[in-house]
Amino acid sequence: MNLSNLKPAQGSVHKDGKRVGRGQGSGKGGTSTRGHKGAKSRSGFSTKIGFEGGQMPLQRRVPKFGFKNFNRKEYTGINLGKLQELVDKGVVTDTVNLDILVENRLANKNDLVKILGGGELKAKLKISVHKFTASAKAAVEKLGGEAITL
Repeated sequence: MNLSNLKPAQGSVHKDGKRVGRGQGSGKGGTSTRGHKGAKSRSGFSTKIGFEGGQMPLQRRVPKFGFKNFNRKEYTGINLGKLQELVDKGVVTDTVNLDILVENRLANKNDLVKILGGGELKAKLKISVHKFTASAKAAVEKLGGEAITL
């Protein structure tokens, strides 16, 4: 190694971009590599997002259909079979409310909960949640339990 073959460590030197607008002698003076006239040569130029040079943009060419109801209420469904599992484990004895469902990770604290009729319930329970399906309500009341709508 001598002074003729010294060079910086790899990756330590970053080449700067081209220096434009520094006189004709630089080769990048005058128009500063922007060409002549037109919007793209001016400062502050920016195109609209999705602009395709005057061609009809994709988001306008594609057909639109359907409807999204922004007032829709999403319910978290829990089957009767799941409640029976909780009874079998000994977690629930006679009452089921939102706090118990949140503790057992069947719902989140801000969820609206709906009891569905899937599975079989064998225990007499007092269930208080936001909604019940007709078959779930009938199954709970058939066993002598209560279905309380919040």
